[in-house]
Amino acid sequence: MSNILEALAILIFDDTTIYGIIINALYIAGVWGILVKSGIKGWWALIPGARDYQLARCAGRESEGKGYSLSGVAMIALKMITMFALTLTEDSAGLVVFILVLQIALWLVRFVYALRVWGGLFQVYNLRRRWIILCLSGYLRWIPALLLGWKKKYQPEWQVEDIRAELARLASSGSASVMDEGLSVNLKDRTVTEFFQKKVLLRDIHMNIPQGHMVLLLGGSGAGKTTYLNAINGYEKANAEVKLNGTDMYRHYKKMQYEIGFVPQSEMMRGKDTVLSTLLDAAKLRLPKDVSAKQRRQRVDEVMDIFGLKPVKNNLVEKLSGGQKKRLSISMEFISNPSLFILDEPDSGLDGVMARELFEQLRKIADTGKIVIVITHTPDRVIDLFDDVIVLAKDSARTGRLAWYGSIEGARQFFGREKMEQIVKSVNRKEEGGDGLADEFVMKYAKEVA
Repeated sequence: MSNILEALAILIFDDTTIYGIIINALYIAGVWGILVKSGIKGWWALIPGARDYQLARCAGRESEGKGYSLSGVAMIALKMITMFALTLTEDSAGLVVFILVLQIALWLVRFVYALRVWGGLFQVYNLRRRWIILCLSGYLRWIPALLLGWKKKYQPEWQVEDIRAELARLASSGSASVMDEGLSVNLKDRTVTEFFQKKVLLRDIHMNIPQGHMVLLLGGSGAGKTTYLNAINGYEKANAEVKLNGTDMYRHYKKMQYEIGFVPQSEMMRGKDTVLSTLLDAAKLRLPKDVSAKQRRQRVDEVMDIFGLKPVKNNLVEKLSGGQKKRLSISMEFISNPSLFILDEPDSGLDGVMARELFEQLRKIADTGKIVIVITHTPDRVIDLFDDVIVLAKDSARTGRLAWYGSIEGARQFFGREKMEQIVKSVNRKEEGGDGLADEFVMKYAKEVA
């Protein structure tokens, strides 16, 4: 019976001593107040694990909240297992050492997460950073918890649920009209089930991209750029309608896969193959089955001409320069002559001159009537070659949202920044080195297109 009571005390208060129970009860009361101030139900404070995760949401550190929560649950589980195991084992010296090592490792992990989460809370509540000293010890953390949770002087800059509701309210309820020519995207949401709740990765992205346009895709880390590209090319279906030249990408995926070229950041080529054999293999995979060997060879020759690879067609891939490898990687996807051409950082590892040459070639491809969408982390050196820019931003609900789609000059005026890299900085979170204005621009754009 006593073991059961001790286990219950550990589960609720993470301690079995009277002092520990009182300290943890005060901490839980403080967290309850913080959650309520941030627009979250206070009873989450009573649930181990969930308490830490919800606290991290209040701090704007949801990603750290997962580790903070799991490490806390693991420590409680280890204590309970230890308590029962030691009563069943006579020779417990080895077990004690093993458990001690695990406890130290978990404590270190949890310590780091705690500092990040509480540092975020102090920023949200405009509390001086020196208060972090009290968070170095779990036995003192109840002091800032009660202070933030129950002192009226301290109020959060934003409420988690209110921000989520406002962003949802301002979501574009309309849709982009479907064009007979070009790419039409009407994405309601892209969700996954993760941790304690359904997570929305992307929401409310509507746009039309005309044929012949070269489009820059911008967004900070975690804004959903890759998820968006996977959604429009059909690789990861979303709750969306995506049509290319009037044909539904999802309903007719097998047919439309030849209309899409996707060049990932990593180069997937065998080093011991020649350029010619690499492209011939690509032609077998990417061209329809009814295309003859002669036609495949003709198409390979055309692509080698376009990307300047004929002089090195018999060279091994491993002997090519960085720029040549990039052009070969792009050529493999261009074999099928796609209407929609997507490239993820094609200039990665290239110097300014080589990158410029590559983007000029992509510009020529777009000028033939293709749609070219490009992710690059150095957009300003080639920005004059693009027609439009898509800016994705991660809002306070950690959902990728559309902060802008339109012309380059329009983006400069909308964000009040001259350079594209400055635009990305403006929507990045402050802890990522940005200005933390994602919500502001997402709501501003939603109002403009409503």
